[in-house]
Amino acid sequence: MTQPDLAGRVAVVTGAGRGIGRAVALALGEAGACVIAAARTQDEIDGTARAVREAGGEADAVAVDLADEASVRALFAAVRGRWGRLDVLVNNAGIGLYGPVETFPVEDLDRLVTVNLRGTFLCCQEAMRLMVPAGAGYIINISSVVGFKGYPNQAGYTATKHAVMGLTKSLAVEAQEHGVRASAILPGGVDTDMVRQARPDLDPAILLQPEDVAQAVLFLLSLSDRAAVDQIYLRRRTGHPF
Repeated sequence: MTQPDLAGRVAVVTGAGRGIGRAVALALGEAGACVIAAARTQDEIDGTARAVREAGGEADAVAVDLADEASVRALFAAVRGRWGRLDVLVNNAGIGLYGPVETFPVEDLDRLVTVNLRGTFLCCQEAMRLMVPAGAGYIINISSVVGFKGYPNQAGYTATKHAVMGLTKSLAVEAQEHGVRASAILPGGVDTDMVRQARPDLDPAILLQPEDVAQAVLFLLSLSDRAAVDQIYLRRRTGHPF
């Protein structure tokens, strides 16, 4: 794969404190981007930003709570104030809450929708407000294999990831006339805290690694301006069908 040259580009990665988000932030930094690592836990994103800088990149850490609209607006206001531009947004942050439909608390469903869908929507909205005037940019939404499949005890989570796919598909069409691209990456099982919580029965040896998803992000950013990719379904090559 051709490594994209992201020198001078500004990239926001949500959920960047650990797992997939941290791997994506590090990969973007190594490719030359100025990375804004965003998540709720300041210590974690400070660690990610420090790792990017230690690898020779440039990074800031900005705390954000996707369930809080004002917090999301403040994140992008900080990006606008410091950098004056946004070239890449990777919407990775999300939560997973699980249980049978018949006993699943409505409050948990509301929380899933607020973070996974509404938070992602707000980030896309703010990104478009920066990218459209520039006539360029790339929004990459990290969905999940459950964005097109279903598994037991994951109905609420699955519904939000299907919703992220609907958002991405519509955004891709709406944004293209402004020179902005939007894609979704749908990973299967990845060795993260969330997957270990949802599927403690899975052997980590059959799972993808966060770096595999980061490589998919770099692939999208390496494409010429002529090319558009709607979605990437990323799964383990051997060992498990998802």
